[in-house]
Amino acid sequence: MKITRLAVTAYVFALLIIVLDQLTKAWIISGLSLQEVGRIPVFPPILNFSWVENTGVSFGLFGGGEARWGLAIFSIVVSAGLAWWATQSNRRLLITAIGFVMGGALGNVVDFIDFSGTGVFPWVFNVADSAITIGVVLLIIDSLVSDKPVKVGAAPEKS
Repeated sequence: MKITRLAVTAYVFALLIIVLDQLTKAWIISGLSLQEVGRIPVFPPILNFSWVENTGVSFGLFGGGEARWGLAIFSIVVSAGLAWWATQSNRRLLITAIGFVMGGALGNVVDFIDFSGTGVFPWVFNVADSAITIGVVLLIIDSLVSDKPVKVGAAPEKS
């Protein structure tokens, strides 16, 4: 498998998302003392920093039980598939989308193993969740605006 320059771009996006996700959580936990104050209005009612401990996985499902390991493994497998897809792609928007989803998924793996979620909005997002959402929106946009079908296994075009 040849790793193209565009694929490396996706991997860099993923790594930046993971680092940003973890840095913002460390800042929320240590720098803002959010656990003590509970909530900091930023742009009420649209944006507030809120302390939330989620011992489960998505939306608190599974209550922190062993299912989190299954979801972590699933996220790693999906990320590996996305990493491979990045080596096959020749479209910058698709590469960006893949990097965002991969970074968000792997950022959440760190959470499943180590952290409780902190975030913003009533739905409680963090950087990893936001990256997945943005990545999926970019995937949809790419599929709508792309005039070239993705050919899996075809040699990528020179960029």
